[in-house]
Amino acid sequence: MNRDNIRNFSIIAHIDHGKSTLADRILEITKSVTKREMTNQFLDNMDIERERGITIKSQSVRINYTSKNNNQYIFNLIDTPGHVDFSYEVSRSLMASEGAILVVDATQGVEAQTLAHAFLAADMGLEIIPVINKIDLPASNPVRVCKEIENSIGIDCSNAILVSAKTGEGVENILEEIVKSIPPPRESKVKNLRALVIDTWFDSYLGVVLLVRIFDKDIKTGERIKLMSTNKNYEVRNLGIFNPKAKNISKLSLGEVGFVTASIKQISDAKVGDTITSADYPAKNPLKGFKDIKPMVFCGLYPIDSNFYQQLKESLEKIALNDSSIKYEPETSAALGFGFRCGFLGLLHMEIVKERLEREFNLLSIATSPTVVYEVLKKNGEKIIVDNPNLLPENNQIKCIMEPFVNVSLHSPKQFLGGLLDLCESRRGVQKNIDFISEERLILEYELPLSEMIYDFYNKVKSISKGYCSMDYEPSNTKESDLIKLDILINGEVVDALSFITHRKNSYYRARDITEKLREIIPRQLFEVAIQASIGSKIIARETVKALRKDVTAKCYGGDVTRKRKLLEKQKEGKKRMKNVGNVEIPQEAFIAILSTKE
Repeated sequence: MNRDNIRNFSIIAHIDHGKSTLADRILEITKSVTKREMTNQFLDNMDIERERGITIKSQSVRINYTSKNNNQYIFNLIDTPGHVDFSYEVSRSLMASEGAILVVDATQGVEAQTLAHAFLAADMGLEIIPVINKIDLPASNPVRVCKEIENSIGIDCSNAILVSAKTGEGVENILEEIVKSIPPPRESKVKNLRALVIDTWFDSYLGVVLLVRIFDKDIKTGERIKLMSTNKNYEVRNLGIFNPKAKNISKLSLGEVGFVTASIKQISDAKVGDTITSADYPAKNPLKGFKDIKPMVFCGLYPIDSNFYQQLKESLEKIALNDSSIKYEPETSAALGFGFRCGFLGLLHMEIVKERLEREFNLLSIATSPTVVYEVLKKNGEKIIVDNPNLLPENNQIKCIMEPFVNVSLHSPKQFLGGLLDLCESRRGVQKNIDFISEERLILEYELPLSEMIYDFYNKVKSISKGYCSMDYEPSNTKESDLIKLDILINGEVVDALSFITHRKNSYYRARDITEKLREIIPRQLFEVAIQASIGSKIIARETVKALRKDVTAKCYGGDVTRKRKLLEKQKEGKKRMKNVGNVEIPQEAFIAILSTKE
């Protein structure tokens, strides 16, 4: 196919604005999928994606399109996620595209991720086509939404395309606009092969599969290639495209998107964002990779049964292959044994990875309470990074602790402003700006400690706004805070997996709430169980799980009261001995209890 007739584009939008449905209609109208094969959310092929109604993994598909003037075109469509926790997927998709379709809901208007994705596309120099979706709904207001886009993003919406992805109305106009507005792949100025690795995954028969976009020259089967980050050479075994099912071809040319297999057996050798070049005639410089995003939330992942440690390690390797934002390293816990300290982009990301471990690898795991990365300056001048509460030095060694902050923007109808202000202030937030983008909607900007945001903040926002508020956040800087480590003790023994770092002024309230929750969760034993929260050696909260009591005096009918007293004293001695040697099993719910607190 001639380079001038290729169009590479992504669909970007806020979560639940209809991008997966729009992708379905495009596949249907171009007859890429037959009616018999068609399903809702066709490109969302993971069970979790269908159940939750969200896109987690970017999916690429090649579409053959005949325009109104009978010209043949190849469209490479990349459907992207909308949730903030999967923004690294969006950055990968945009790197491989020349244009983007910006989908905005005609009823909800511009929301957090609409702005984030549009600015990301604009920074990369992509041509953006505004599309107003859901015009079939009674509450839709395309004129208001067009004004919002122009005011908040700065994109001209005089020619915005009005569509209903559900019914298919107006979708053909998008296809014609893609041909007209999105430029073809640029002409190559480099004479050597260069291809960007957009995504990778593991196949049991083929080894590591690479999804690539060809930027310079072309690639053929049998050719020797080199991965520039590792300097390792391989021979291309298979080349192919997704149309939408995998189809083998003999050559991928300039501007095309397809997959490559080269018998790569080591998962660590294939890195997303790497550049493929020719082994015989290598390029001098690699392509500019997408933005490398650092993990924001850390937690411990441990197998329920310690015999499955190796299986957990292999499973995390396979998930990390096509999810480059996951970082993990081995760690041990006195309470839970051997496991991994894992870094995620957010709480939803953490939840999805844990669910994928259960579904795809049949592996049950315990996730400890999330924490963030702190910078600790010791009195001897040494600076250390702490992502695990158990690595925090003793108080007498610490000079100061720096914690990460994030800039949070909340897009909400104005009637919920009071509740959102109260919530942000209670989480040690500093107000930056309030911007009324229309008569009814506003953007509230706050600087918050990341540690305060990861504890059920988003759930509280949804509850206050009845689901109408959307949230976006980005890393800010680090600031000094008065932080302490809060330990949880069960029967006098510290449970390291339940320890966490918190602000000193909130420590008493957090300690009281957590001990109360643990009292309800930990099952009653034949002996009394003491649940305590401490800062160093000082106990600041305590709850007690009362012992199960057998009525040993039931067989005493009448007679002297000393008989009953003797039996009760004997029982008391037995319980004391049992308490000395008794172990308490802590259920998984105890670790989840740390995540949520009472307001």
